[in-house]
Amino acid sequence: MSYQASFSRPDRAALARRWQALEARSDASFFLRWTWIGAWLDSYRVEPELLAVVDDEGRDIALALVGHAMQPRLLGPVATLSLNQSGDPAADRPYIEYNGLLTDRDFAPEATIAAIAALASRRDWRALRLSGMEPGSPLLDLPARRRMCRDASPVYQVDLNAVRAADGDYLSLLSANSRSQIRRALKDRGGALPQVALATLDDIGPWIGEMARHNQGRHADNAWDDPAFRAFVETLTARGLAGGEVELLRLTDGPDLVGLLVTFVHAGVAMNYQSAFAPPRGAKDKPGLLCHAAAVDHYAARALSRYSFLAGKDRYKQSLATCEERLEWWMVERFSPRLELEALLRRLLRRPASA
Repeated sequence: MSYQASFSRPDRAALARRWQALEARSDASFFLRWTWIGAWLDSYRVEPELLAVVDDEGRDIALALVGHAMQPRLLGPVATLSLNQSGDPAADRPYIEYNGLLTDRDFAPEATIAAIAALASRRDWRALRLSGMEPGSPLLDLPARRRMCRDASPVYQVDLNAVRAADGDYLSLLSANSRSQIRRALKDRGGALPQVALATLDDIGPWIGEMARHNQGRHADNAWDDPAFRAFVETLTARGLAGGEVELLRLTDGPDLVGLLVTFVHAGVAMNYQSAFAPPRGAKDKPGLLCHAAAVDHYAARALSRYSFLAGKDRYKQSLATCEERLEWWMVERFSPRLELEALLRRLLRRPASA
């Protein structure tokens, strides 16, 4: 059997049908499912190209979106392709993780080879962004002048099987310092973890509004200050709620809000994507730690395998985790005089590839 790859711009309805049909034959991550992809496309109105690999019968065996943009670099803009991203920093603010090709589970190696050949055949780019990739991705076999890992991040997780093996005593799996902080906070709140309520469709708007208010001004370049990002989270939650792919949790202590969590549930893993917490009541109060501990308890009771904090080097994620994975952000470059000079300057100035 032979495989053909091509680039096109199908209308949104046709793209949705093709993507969802292949999704049913794929083991792809949540970030490659139409719930995420469709919400992103509709929220930001971006129009990346579709890379499609089809078999002799015209059936899709691999799909991916490819953005094309002139991206700023040390010596000026460079024509750059972005896998399942647009290349526009504002539209790519919903950071993709566990990225790759959406492939038919029975033809993944063949599909990947054909997709690599299609990308290599294009002459309109000098750099390719591969964001949020699992280590050892076969897409890194693309012929290139250089491959630079611009960032690598742990994905801290909680092994929910270990929690159940400990008779639900999650805190016993943590360091003495983390146990102590959570227990002190629990004591000040009467000894019980926050109560968990799941959003209905009617709750999404008000609860996401609460998340935005509690996140307002918390740090520079805050995604929640962007109305488009808030709309994306609302759209994503609403579309994922019916099938149980996305959950919005509101955690309370009696009448008082402790926090809110947006969580993806896929392939036995609950992944915390966004969070917002009420201000602490005092020096010993830790609303964030209490909310995540309550979420671990909630998902351990549902026989899931992991609770993931997704990518990030935050100290709190490490302190709450019992295991971890890793994701990487790569830049694949072709030969060009400008990029050769940039690489030379970086070596001379000892500047990292991420600069």
